[in-house]
Amino acid sequence: MSNIVDPYIDKSTGILRNLVGAVSSHELQTIEPQIVFANELELESHHIPRTNDTFELLAIHRQLFSGVYDWAGTIRTVDIKKNDEGAEFFLIVDKITLALNFIFNELKKEEFLTGLSVNVFIERIAYFYDQLNYIHPFREGNGRAQRIFWSRVARDAGFEIDWTKIIGHENDEASRIAAEELDLSALKKMFTKIVSQLQE
Repeated sequence: MSNIVDPYIDKSTGILRNLVGAVSSHELQTIEPQIVFANELELESHHIPRTNDTFELLAIHRQLFSGVYDWAGTIRTVDIKKNDEGAEFFLIVDKITLALNFIFNELKKEEFLTGLSVNVFIERIAYFYDQLNYIHPFREGNGRAQRIFWSRVARDAGFEIDWTKIIGHENDEASRIAAEELDLSALKKMFTKIVSQLQE
């Protein structure tokens, strides 16, 4: 975090303010995934429109984190970065909405990645994944919301993404290389491992 006061932190506990009554990081990290998992199971029954844009991404985040954070489904209002030593900040707050509009317009121009061979799809999904990851529009839960969003885009384009085939560190490192070194090769390698054509 920067030196700016983080409005998402509960001053009395020092952790993200939450709706589950957690007062320690361990407690929040134990309870939050359970609620998010249950919310994810109900995702399709909520019939979130496949608009392939900011509206859909916000709706996914809201569904996943409702009951955990009162700011679920809203764009962050503070600049953030990973807690890792030497980590760089994600996109500054003032640019988030503009950047989201830009990449989703690009996605629309590319016809939401439909009609592509698997190799070209992997190249383009790596590009868009990197772009959205750098924007990091939410205070927490960016990765989980983004993975569901891209899984939905992939399915509509005739592909499937199996996120269980990678571990968090592999995803984090590939994303870091893409953002800091402007090198998508690790992300492409990752998506090659987890993307497959849907069987009719």
